[in-house]
Parts: sequence; structure tokens; C-alpha cells
Amino acid sequence: MERRGHASLDLRSREKKAEKIRTILEAERELRGSDLLEVGVGSGAIAARLADAVKPSGEVWGVDVRDSRLVTEGFRFAIVEDASLPFADRFFDVVVSNHVLEHVGARPEQLAHLREVARVLKDDGVAYLATPNRWALLEPHFHLPLLSWLPVSARTPYVRIARKGRDYDCHPRRRTELLELCSSAGLNVTDRTLEAVRLTVEIEDLPPLVSRLVAAPDRVIRAFLPLVPTHVMILRKSVGRGRR
Repeated sequence: MERRGHASLDLRSREKKAEKIRTILEAERELRGSDLLEVGVGSGAIAARLADAVKPSGEVWGVDVRDSRLVTEGFRFAIVEDASLPFADRFFDVVVSNHVLEHVGARPEQLAHLREVARVLKDDGVAYLATPNRWALLEPHFHLPLLSWLPVSARTPYVRIARKGRDYDCHPRRRTELLELCSSAGLNVTDRTLEAVRLTVEIEDLPPLVSRLVAAPDRVIRAFLPLVPTHVMILRKSVGRGRR
């Protein structure tokens, strides 16, 4: 979970992000009546918007390692210390992990995060996972070109030379690594990155040039998916499968 202040507190952009998340989730299952968890609640805007989607009989919880909320109404909130989630097994119909995985630590911590998502998810539940692509041309947190392409040992020096901070404290994954992590956590993956790209054009504010690029035909977008900034996945439990 985010420990060093990377959470976006721009409420307008968070509300647009919530609309995209809601649209992708509702293509998988009805949200009304669902009990939903957002891990890494940040400003609270996404949790509050999703609370509208699960009403009147559903409920939303949010957890984070710090309280950065600008929106506090409509959902329950709890502080957590690490990847462990203070909920019983199979508690939630839906879990949202939006740009959290890259902040929890290296592979062991990321696997622990995904295993906790699987643990609290009901057997027929779905989880939404979004996390940066290591091969993104522009790193999304420090806005430096090719930053995450570098070996781990070279990333912090680059951040310091560019005067963007003192440490590079993120661990983005390439797609194959992300799929392996999810499998090891007992989760099946459906890749929704292409749909997320399309929704980003419709819902979020993008520079005109970027909007034109992502409005290209599907075959063109698919060719560039290895460089798309964010992986977006729908996760389901591998029910009855032992974990490695």
C-alpha cells in the first residue's frame, strides 16, 4: 500500500477513474447489493463513488496505511499496517486494488497483497487490479521517460539526478511477471487493458494527441499494448486450487 504520498488527491480525476472502474466491474457482475473493498483508498473519492453503485443493500469498506481522505462519507474506513487485511475469509463480493501493487514492496510483499485479495474474496467474487506497466514509456509517478526500464539499482540515481525525489520506491511489473504473481496467489486473470484504454478516451481527460492515438482501431492498440502505461486485470479465485 502507498506509504510515501503517491496517492492522487485530485477529486475530479479520481471520480473519472471511479467511473472507469465501475464500468469495467459492471461488465463482469452487477454491483448493486455487493460488499466491496477498496485497498489503498487515498482521497476516498473512488470508494464514495463505488458506494453509490452498491446501494441500497451493499456496503463499501476502504483501507490504507494512512488517512489521506478528502471524501469521508458513504463508506467505512480502517488503517492497516501492511498487506494484511482485517477481514474474514470470503468477506467481499468485489475487491479493488487500483495502483497499489507497485507500492507495497518487492515480489514477496506483492504476492502477500494478492494472496490477501484472494483470501477475502468470495468464491464467486471478482477483483479489479490496475498497476503500472514496467515498459511504459513515461513512468507515471515521477514522470521520467524510461525510468522503470532501468535496472533497479539505476532508478534512484536517475530520480535524484532529475531532481524528482530522493528514492524510487515503486516496483512496476511487466505483464508476464504480473500473470505469474496472480497465478501464485491463486487468482485467474482476464486482461481488460484494451477495454480500459477505450474507456480512458471516453471518460478521462487526455491530451488531444494521446486521445487520437488511443482512438485507433483495436488491431493497432493491441500492437502497442506492451507499452500501454497501465495493466488492467479482472481477477477471480482459482477455487479448489492449492497455492504455491
